[in-house]
Amino acid sequence: MTWTRKDLLGLEDLSQEEIELILSTAESFKEVSTREIKKVPALRGQTVVNLFYEPSTRTRVSFEVAAKRLSADVINITAQESSVRKGETLIDTGKNIEALKADIVVMRHSASGAAAILARHLNISVVNAGDGWHEHPTQALLDIFTLKEKLGRIAGLKVSIVGDIAHSRVARSNIWGLTKLGAQVTVCAPRMLIPPAIAEMGARISCDIDEALKEADAVNVLRMQFERDEEAAFPEKLEYFKNFGITEERLKKAKKNIVVMHPGPINRGIEMSSLVADGVNSVILDQVTNGIAVRMAVLFLVSQARDEKRQNTD
Repeated sequence: MTWTRKDLLGLEDLSQEEIELILSTAESFKEVSTREIKKVPALRGQTVVNLFYEPSTRTRVSFEVAAKRLSADVINITAQESSVRKGETLIDTGKNIEALKADIVVMRHSASGAAAILARHLNISVVNAGDGWHEHPTQALLDIFTLKEKLGRIAGLKVSIVGDIAHSRVARSNIWGLTKLGAQVTVCAPRMLIPPAIAEMGARISCDIDEALKEADAVNVLRMQFERDEEAAFPEKLEYFKNFGITEERLKKAKKNIVVMHPGPINRGIEMSSLVADGVNSVILDQVTNGIAVRMAVLFLVSQARDEKRQNTD
């Protein structure tokens, strides 16, 4: 199939075929990172703007590396250093970036739906790098890519997502992507951290970590976002680790080759032990590496679709 969207805003609206196209494109781009000269001219002459309203290290740097390996020019803008501090609106910021003849805006924002709003007002491409508690599509795509690479398939896999489900855009994007590709998803967390709507997305709910791990082919461990605990509703950190932390003892009861994932950054001793994070089942650094290939694929596909639409309207 051919990619036709100028933007990537989330996985909820994508078809199985569109997700598979991104994954197959990423597979072809992964080889670029093994070369002595890690560049292809796919986006030569184009400009990618990383517009981040929230702090980020992995995602922003990964997009920057991905764009540069496609030979694009990259501009990084953080809200703290932009005219946002002077009262400029999101749409005005986007319009100014477009007027500077940029081609793609990669945006992270604290408000759910912010990327979709920007995309409706711009003719250039918008890629969602995380919007509020809504979605983080490229993180889910690199998670799925890594799972497929390690286990050879997605359909039929049992994947448990453990941690702060309530505040996690990563969880939502993973549920949409994995279920569309035929995986069975279980979410596991303290009851207070599991929104009822999660079940409507097709995920099974569990509050028993050992039960969630027992038949899982993979476990994706989420960061506990204690900074969002405005009402002090979260469990204590040590209590959480005792009841839901991924430890070597817990993994001994799971499948021998269970894949352990984490989107980062890891709170060691809270979400998982260091022995697990650095252990043989961990693919956390593989996720980081694969994020470059996946984001190269996304930038390439939205660029191609945007250019195709421009040619058809000229």
